[in-house]
Amino acid sequence: MHSFAWWPVVAIVTIATFTDLRGRRIPNWLVFPFMLAGVVFSPWRYDWQASAHGFGWHGLGQSMAGLGLGLLVYGVMFFMGGMGAGDVKLCAAIGAWVGPVQLLFGLVATGIAGGVMVFCWALMGGFFIDLFRSPGKEHGVAGLSGSVRSNPLKRKMPYAPAIALGTLFSFFSLPR
Repeated sequence: MHSFAWWPVVAIVTIATFTDLRGRRIPNWLVFPFMLAGVVFSPWRYDWQASAHGFGWHGLGQSMAGLGLGLLVYGVMFFMGGMGAGDVKLCAAIGAWVGPVQLLFGLVATGIAGGVMVFCWALMGGFFIDLFRSPGKEHGVAGLSGSVRSNPLKRKMPYAPAIALGTLFSFFSLPR
């Protein structure tokens, strides 16, 4: 596990998971200070410094690259309609703390965790078959049944738990 970045990230993804499950939102008061702190403290991370002492521009570059990768990947998914804005900001903030390499591992693990969660969500919600129907007049928007279309909260799955699982997995899967 990477010594510097793990504890604030675990704390934030835990809180984000709780708020997303409870209210289907990841608040800005949680994400923006976390993102800013990730960028501000990155030059002093000894694991990202090119030299052994002092300020490291390399660390700042790593933080900004991670932030940018999170915005790019989840931003595209946001504009495609598959992700909420809070998820995008959370992923960018995590990228600011862990950098692009670890974030990439986390994104792959998040995608796997999210896929499993969607499968379970559809089975438990009783609309698994509806996900595979083609959209049309008889099936409604995106093939979802009337009970799911009429309640937006049933359509929207909180994704912070998948982001949390993927991020935590990235801490244990990368070589030290």
